[in-house]
Amino acid sequence: MTADISGVPPSPRRGRPGYDQETVLRRAIDLFNRQGYDGTSMGDLAKELGFTKSAIYHHVPSKSHLLEQALDEALDGLAHALAAARAESGVTANERLRHAVRGSVMVLVDHLPAVTLLLRVRGNSEVESQALERRRHIDDALAEMVEAAVAEGALRNDLPPAMISRLLFGMVNSLVEWVRPDGRYDAEALADMVTTVAFDGLTR
Repeated sequence: MTADISGVPPSPRRGRPGYDQETVLRRAIDLFNRQGYDGTSMGDLAKELGFTKSAIYHHVPSKSHLLEQALDEALDGLAHALAAARAESGVTANERLRHAVRGSVMVLVDHLPAVTLLLRVRGNSEVESQALERRRHIDDALAEMVEAAVAEGALRNDLPPAMISRLLFGMVNSLVEWVRPDGRYDAEALADMVTTVAFDGLTR
């Protein structure tokens, strides 16, 4: 630190808090989940991060940009889990379906805050509407996997495949109500339990 012409060292400048884009996104997702996306302003996010209201725009262009990133994180993970299961060769359709459900549980646990946010969107904006459309494609993909498992005789054929897929995803999605991102639950063990209950039931 250099002194000015009076010989007195200048007082240190108060720096802007330093956050990378990933940290900003994590904090935004947590805030959206606590307050609701519609109930959170850019001013709220700035306060959460220790920025001034104007400084927040140096880090993110808009609130909707953060929402889009969060929803894409969840949707990309789910889409990848289903695509990976569908691409498996040398296994039965029922095994591919089980692997898809198991993979979905793993995505939910690994990306719990983002998936929680996804499950709360209602299509109130263009970003949310696009996310819901992607969710429908994922639902349809799982329904097709159910149909294949029914066709090979692995699953009962007296229930609509679309209903079965909704029930399967309903079981997976219910985990957001009680699983917490604190490492208390092992993702692998939880995925095994969900698939066991879903496909094998609770009776011995």
